[in-house]
Amino acid sequence: MDHSHAPVLEALEDFRRRGDVVFGPPGHKQGRGADPRVAAVVGADVFRSDVLMLNGLDDRRLSQGVLEQAQELMADAVGAEKAFFSTCGSSLSVKTAMLAVAGPGEKLLVSRNAHKSVIAAVIVNGVEPVWVHPKFDADRHMAHPPEPDDVRRKLEEHPDAKGMLLITPTDWGTCADVRGVADVCHAFGVPLIVDEAWGAHLPFHPELPVWGIDADADLVITSVHKMGGAIEQSSVFHLQHDRVSPEVLKQREDLLGTTSASTLVYATLDGWRRQMAEHGKELLGGALQRARRVREAAAGLPGLEPMGAEVVDAGLAADFDPLKIVIDVRGLGISGMQAAEWMRDNCRVDVGGSDTCRISASITHADDDETERRLVEALRALVDGADEIEPRPAVHLPVPRALELEQVCLPRDAFFGPAEHVAAEDAVGRVSAETISPYPPGVPVVAPGELITAEVVDYLRSGIEHGVLVSDAADPSLKTFRVVARGAAA
Repeated sequence: MDHSHAPVLEALEDFRRRGDVVFGPPGHKQGRGADPRVAAVVGADVFRSDVLMLNGLDDRRLSQGVLEQAQELMADAVGAEKAFFSTCGSSLSVKTAMLAVAGPGEKLLVSRNAHKSVIAAVIVNGVEPVWVHPKFDADRHMAHPPEPDDVRRKLEEHPDAKGMLLITPTDWGTCADVRGVADVCHAFGVPLIVDEAWGAHLPFHPELPVWGIDADADLVITSVHKMGGAIEQSSVFHLQHDRVSPEVLKQREDLLGTTSASTLVYATLDGWRRQMAEHGKELLGGALQRARRVREAAAGLPGLEPMGAEVVDAGLAADFDPLKIVIDVRGLGISGMQAAEWMRDNCRVDVGGSDTCRISASITHADDDETERRLVEALRALVDGADEIEPRPAVHLPVPRALELEQVCLPRDAFFGPAEHVAAEDAVGRVSAETISPYPPGVPVVAPGELITAEVVDYLRSGIEHGVLVSDAADPSLKTFRVVARGAAA
């Protein structure tokens, strides 16, 4: 296929050239009615490019097939049989994918180190999750993806499960043995869905971890805004084989998705695919060299411990994305949250993620010598200034096994059923009616339907005192917990 074309972008360019006058949405009429104060901040071209696909970039009959052409090019670029664009982010795409494989009341294997959007999907879809617990790294206090044997055991225990949802790479860049998990799933006759939100770049350079489609996954979801070049909320479904019906996937997406899809998202997805197809290996090769220099510079600074291939050598993960600069800062006597706040306040450098132990910075094809310099200088400044950072109460990190909570009832039942608030100390032994996710990275410590333990309450409460954000809890201070009401069916 001719990857020099970008059908959505070309149709948008043609729309502008024709000078069509639109008497339908959006009401700002390509910026004519936009407040000049808004346009001065976001740019007038944002409004000029905000055009409907129907009766805008294409006619009522969709005779040009603009979006279909762009999706065919995307599928070809990454080696998938089909690709579908989504403009509601991978949070919605994951919900759609899960519902395309398992319906209400049916079982689905799910990596327990999933983002809160996956837990939300379990609640909304009404599936019965069979949690596949990750491999916990006690030294780093980190969860790596589960292994094929973990998946095999769960499928043997639950032969009626409809499939598996695997998260890889993780927020911290560690990767699963996707092919091994796919082989296990296929041996049991079920599909593998891969939530590869952090992996949109993987198909375009041989030094990067394996791309889910190449590793025989059936359905792969990417968030192109994370490591690619499209705007926020850009997501793509990639499909192959016949274990997940394209027709069913489209119907489920239509059920959950918006009927007012953003052409801005479509256009930037289309343009990013063209950029990667034509120049991806070169651009990502430069990013890989840049990441190596940053990691080497961090390794040379006292108190900083960058993570890399040693997690693979130790058998903790199948691979590691080198474009994720993950740095343990505990050697400085501070937490990752404190490091992130200090770097923002003092260096105007915003890292992508942080937790009690580490910070992370994503290097992409968009970085240059200046951004590389700013990051390295900020790390040096952090090391020099760490002694001046005011101490905070310690977070009581639990042993890994304490994070594997007992699932007492379906998440959907716990979330929608009768609930009450109890004091934190009275929540121990009760069933959670809410999702509690330190954010970022947003992986729930407690999901609805799970039994709350003393270790988890102590961990979460000490985290709040340290400064951890838990925005999805009914009481973000966690002085109280929302639990299933006594006497309610569990």
